[in-house]
Amino acid sequence: MELGLRGKVAMVAASSRGLGFGIARELSREGALVSIGSRTESEIFDAAGALAEETGGEVLPNVLDASDPDSIAQWVENTVQAFGGVDLLVVNAGGPPAGKFDDFADTDWQAAFELTLMGAVRMIRAVLPSMREAGGGAILAVTSIAVKEPIDTLLLSNVMRSGVTSLAKSLSLQLAPENIRVNNLMPGRIDTDRVLALDQMAADAREVPLAEVRAANETGIPLGRYGTTEEFGRLAAFLLSDAASYITGQTIGVDGGSIRTVW
Repeated sequence: MELGLRGKVAMVAASSRGLGFGIARELSREGALVSIGSRTESEIFDAAGALAEETGGEVLPNVLDASDPDSIAQWVENTVQAFGGVDLLVVNAGGPPAGKFDDFADTDWQAAFELTLMGAVRMIRAVLPSMREAGGGAILAVTSIAVKEPIDTLLLSNVMRSGVTSLAKSLSLQLAPENIRVNNLMPGRIDTDRVLALDQMAADAREVPLAEVRAANETGIPLGRYGTTEEFGRLAAFLLSDAASYITGQTIGVDGGSIRTVW
């Protein structure tokens, strides 16, 4: 299938590794010009080099703090200067700290709000002028299956990512007349450093080996395994592409069948 991504300009946040890196890799493989952003300079430059070497594509690295409006604005400005505009945006951010309600003070809630929800708001706001000038575009938010079935130890993420999901749905309605599509992807247990850290936390709390926690988690996944960043990235690339031109306002799980809800 021809996805129609060749020559498109794509911005992918939180993409030095994990889900964001997986999306950036698939977009670059399809011929998109990819602008990646992450907080640590050495990591994002290493990621850009690895992507360019693997895919042969043009990859622009940027230092990005998703909780800082000036950093987001600079990322968009750098991308427009380098590539001439923005066609595609992947809204993504590292997850807020794990914990339960009594673990968090107001400062923790505010930090999660700035990173996850306001980061999404600011990224989208910053790219809309370029998309409107081009006559359309596509936006994809990366959240979590926790927006459907809250995860007990991820309270901050549950709340803030649910807000991002509502934002995506609302904007899909408002922006559809301008040919700008907005969708949401919910990863389940994808084999990333973040999931490994959460599994290790659970293993430490239960005083059992990490392998035991992973095996127990896999029994709750109908497909019987964790997903890969390649699998996640392929669906993301499709949803951002012209091949998905009639899909907007959707929240789709990439979870091996874990979500038990009908909708």
